[in-house]
Amino acid sequence: MKKLQYILEFGLFGVCAKLGRKMGLAGSSVRLFFIYISFLALGSPIFVYMALAWIIDFRKHLRLKRNLLRDF
Repeated sequence: MKKLQYILEFGLFGVCAKLGRKMGLAGSSVRLFFIYISFLALGSPIFVYMALAWIIDFRKHLRLKRNLLRDF
């Protein structure tokens, strides 16, 4: 069960978990916030979520590239 929770929280995008760590909140609270706001705003926060996922993934690739260049 812990493995499934890890995959869902960090493996997919990790946006809510990362935002929760940055703001000092639980990732599940941030996740519920996105779900409730999506229902109230008819799904428009999904675009914000996807943009944040892209930014996090892009920064991860930049860090990896920088580390690889530094090793040479």
